[in-house]
Amino acid sequence: MIFGKYINRYYLKNAPALLLGLLSLLIVDIAQLMIPELYRLVINGVNLGKVVVDGQTLTFTREVLFQNICLPMIWIVLMMVIGRFLWRVCFFGSAVCVQADLRERMFDHSRRLSQQYYQVNKVGSLMSLYTNDLDTIQECFGDGILMFFDALVLGLLALYKMWRMDFKLTLLALIPAAIMFGIGTIMGTTMTKRWEERQKAFSDLSDFAQENFSGIAVIKAFVKEFKELTAFRKLNRENEEINVTYTKIATLLEVLVTLFVESVICVILGYGGWLVFGGKFNAGQLVEYIGYFESIVWPIMAISMLIEKTSRGKASLNRITELMDAPVDVTDRDGVGNLENPKGSIEFRHLTFRYPDGDYNVLQDVSFQVAAGESVGIVGKTGAGKTTVVDLLLRTYNVPDGTLFVDGKDVNSVSIHSVRNACAYVPQDNFLFSDTIAHNIGFGVDDATFDQINGAASLADVRDNIVDFKEGYETILGERGVTVSGGQKQRISIARALLKNAPILILDDSVSAVDTRTEKIILDNLKTTRAGKTTLLIAHRISTVEGMDKIVFLEDGRVEAVGTHDALYHSCPEYRRMVDLQRLEDETADSSDAVGTSDIADSVDAPEHASESVEKCEGGASHD
Repeated sequence: MIFGKYINRYYLKNAPALLLGLLSLLIVDIAQLMIPELYRLVINGVNLGKVVVDGQTLTFTREVLFQNICLPMIWIVLMMVIGRFLWRVCFFGSAVCVQADLRERMFDHSRRLSQQYYQVNKVGSLMSLYTNDLDTIQECFGDGILMFFDALVLGLLALYKMWRMDFKLTLLALIPAAIMFGIGTIMGTTMTKRWEERQKAFSDLSDFAQENFSGIAVIKAFVKEFKELTAFRKLNRENEEINVTYTKIATLLEVLVTLFVESVICVILGYGGWLVFGGKFNAGQLVEYIGYFESIVWPIMAISMLIEKTSRGKASLNRITELMDAPVDVTDRDGVGNLENPKGSIEFRHLTFRYPDGDYNVLQDVSFQVAAGESVGIVGKTGAGKTTVVDLLLRTYNVPDGTLFVDGKDVNSVSIHSVRNACAYVPQDNFLFSDTIAHNIGFGVDDATFDQINGAASLADVRDNIVDFKEGYETILGERGVTVSGGQKQRISIARALLKNAPILILDDSVSAVDTRTEKIILDNLKTTRAGKTTLLIAHRISTVEGMDKIVFLEDGRVEAVGTHDALYHSCPEYRRMVDLQRLEDETADSSDAVGTSDIADSVDAPEHASESVEKCEGGASHD
């Protein structure tokens, strides 16, 4: 049995089933202890020709054998069969329910944890909690209750019977038990530590395997299969060594228990035989006494198994407790409202942000406004803070009070659900589920119709690709969408966001994997279908956002300038330099005469910009 704040509730929750199981177990144990009495009757009847039943001495005949031994034995067996069925259903059924309920609680808690938690904890480690550790909890709950109470009830009843027959012989038999209990307690502590090491080693192995399977294309491309196999072998050997160490300790415990049982049998046979020769016991009574001891052998074995299972259960429960105790960083405050009929206006007001445990500010005094229905591009170099802006809008991280507003409301004053529900999001990694294409596109809308899914696919310019598949929209995608190309994956993700038709659409570098013709089709469709709705488009290519109503240019976490493309090009040297550099790179890519990167940079740096100190953007860059 194990106890902890995430497991104790289940003892009360499953109390009716557990009580029925305990009652059944008690009946089985009482019935089992009636069998040695029948042994005594048979042995004495054969040896002495008579038996004592209920205080009466009867001649041992066939009728006596049937009525007083065979018939009771049949009833005892029936009671034991029915009782064992009931306690198995009650104990093991409750354990399965505990595992299922705890798994749901773990999943519910896991989905509310912040991105930071998943950046620190790997997927393989988390999956081992949902598999190995939960299986251990189930086993420890069901088997643990059975072993504890069976050892307690059957053991005490058998000891009582043995004590009544001869207390001296029973005392001699208990001496090894006391020694065994002390050894088992010490070994149980060691086994708990070793089991924690075992689970940690298995988690590391799972992490490594999961990463390799996810990155198998990269591994093959760089011809690193043997290197990864060598690394896997090393982890596997470490896992093997830890498992062998644990197995040795568990085996030693089993051997000690067996040694205890055999030593007690020697005591019983020696001293019991002496009692028979002395006339204090007859042969039937000695057999009866041995029968009681045989009944106590299982509780003794159960104690060793209980020590091992409890040690494993404690270790697994500790790991699960670490997950369940992980704080939910991003939560609604008490009394928050909802965004009612959101229009899509957004305002960043002097927002400064650094990631939890970060060493520097990722965003510094960021301020800009997006009117409802505007299309806004967000550009800047890698690491400028573009994705962080949308992460904060989606409440992926906590936002400082009074710095971010949607429809004029501080995002901290409205529920996270309502803010996210007002947005449709296409992330950088274009994550797809291992399901049908139709399910992936319709994921954001309950009960999406085929016409809606097909329409969204057309707007994302991916419909023709889908119908070319043998199964069409019912094509099953591989894990994370590996069975489709990068461009198709990107467009399916865009279709999923378009189908939601949210007031705010966020595309985080979401057309980088498509050609310019497809990009133009998608952007034109966005203008047509999202008129009056807000669109935020993060892009590296300036050409992607040239037609936006407004462009926010980020530089090192600060808003360098805000305005239309033409206004920024004429007023912001940094923006103009980025535009010219990209244009020259595009021209160079199309030209047969390659131009080096240094030559491109030199050609962009006009004489008036040759100074190391670049002038700040001014004029034409409105923050309104």
